[in-house]
Amino acid sequence: MGVATPSLQRSSSGQSGQSVTPLPVAAILLDLPAELFVQYLATYSYRHGSGKEKQSLTYHDLSNTAEESETFQFLADILPKKILASKYLKMLKEKQEEEEEEEHNHDEESDEAES
Repeated sequence: MGVATPSLQRSSSGQSGQSVTPLPVAAILLDLPAELFVQYLATYSYRHGSGKEKQSLTYHDLSNTAEESETFQFLADILPKKILASKYLKMLKEKQEEEEEEEHNHDEESDEAES
């Protein structure tokens, strides 16, 4: 009788008895690298952020790492810098006004071209 290795097999409950089924190989192969990546990201962010001073890791540290480090730049969309809702709404309003102005200028140029 062999011993089931927890990382390679799992028991499925909810049945009259417990049966052991193998985990998908891909999940096993990706588990450790994903864990190491998250650990590296956290360590890097802690060392290069304000974490040392506060002895904590904050979202701000993670988003700064994603923004400033070439290695982690692909995370910039996932870890954006926090902004206040009022500032975001102001940015949206300004963008909308710019688009309306461009559209208005484009309409005037087409009217002049037709004359």
